[in-house]
Amino acid sequence: MINPHGSATLMPLFVGDPAENRRLAIAAESMPSVVMSSSGAANAVMLGGGYFTPLTGYMNRDDALGVAQDMRTRDGTFWPSPVLCLVDGADHLSPGCEVALRDPNVDGRPVIAVLNLEAVDRLTDEDVDFICERVYRTTDREHPGVAEFVAQGRALLSGPVRVLNFSYFETEFADTFRTAVQIREEIGRRGWNRVVAFQTRNPMHLAHEELCRIAMERLEADGCVIHMLLGKLKPGDIPADVRDAAIRRMAELYFPPNSVMITGYGFDMLYAGPREAVLHAIFRQNMGATHFIIGRDHAGVGDYYGAFDAQTIFDEEVPEDALDIEIFRADHTAWSKKLDRVVMMREAPDHTRDDFILLSGTKVREMLGNGIAPPPEFSRPEVAKILIDYYQSLQ
Repeated sequence: MINPHGSATLMPLFVGDPAENRRLAIAAESMPSVVMSSSGAANAVMLGGGYFTPLTGYMNRDDALGVAQDMRTRDGTFWPSPVLCLVDGADHLSPGCEVALRDPNVDGRPVIAVLNLEAVDRLTDEDVDFICERVYRTTDREHPGVAEFVAQGRALLSGPVRVLNFSYFETEFADTFRTAVQIREEIGRRGWNRVVAFQTRNPMHLAHEELCRIAMERLEADGCVIHMLLGKLKPGDIPADVRDAAIRRMAELYFPPNSVMITGYGFDMLYAGPREAVLHAIFRQNMGATHFIIGRDHAGVGDYYGAFDAQTIFDEEVPEDALDIEIFRADHTAWSKKLDRVVMMREAPDHTRDDFILLSGTKVREMLGNGIAPPPEFSRPEVAKILIDYYQSLQ
């Protein structure tokens, strides 16, 4: 199986021994504590599950700025975006102490992790703008990722962590949430060697389904891991439970047995386009995938990124030896009226836009809200039914 990123073995930071987990949880109640941001808590979940291998905890200011500048920490580890614990106030904390990190997304704000505090830094306004400019390629506060980042505190806590639980993801998405450890184990049980991963924060329509099938066939993959983001999204995005139901229905009806795994991970969307595409590739290498599909406007939002910037970053900014996972570069996919099937649009040079069935997101949402299923060349009827029920429940 493919090695994890930067390590011969996966490095999950979850305290797996039940007795030690309980002991640390009890001890944490007597420690100084801070309430994390949602993104900080999501980082704890990813550190705990092994997705952030080989990181051992939260980055300090020097590492954060180094990663923003050239995707390298001080020790040379390749990483595309800062992994931070930013809080509003840290006057009661001093380096060398243990800090109980509290989860803002669960009632009662339980302790999600314990931080061995090595440093307390403060990000300046200039630091924040620099990180935004490098990671998000904009300082525009209307960008949802930038808005979320700048809304966090400026006190930066860094050091190694021990993770006690996986927040709300294990309970709310018990059938779907999986750590990188669990996915690697399942890939091994299934006997898969060549594995393609597909990232989604949206329901999968027919074009997405066919893109997975195209990638599997061309790569001669043993299976595909459909890996959906389960964390916080921008307003207007479809909730994870609805997405989950729609994707499961599609896979159950239209893929052969033992060809697809439906899984999810506990992370908040950054909408960082190219940098987030690289981060997504690291997640997939760590969970055991050998190939990762990156299509048009991957992890993008609005008009902040070019349609294929998330692919070209792997040529222009990612060192050749930085990652072992291979990228499957996909174009926009759509139903061809001429060929009577879904194709990647760049592979149909004799077509005009009128030769494809293309619907905007706004149009699809309008149809679903009115109880109208998109044409079967765009969406499976069973998927459309789930989405219609959701949109009509909002009225």
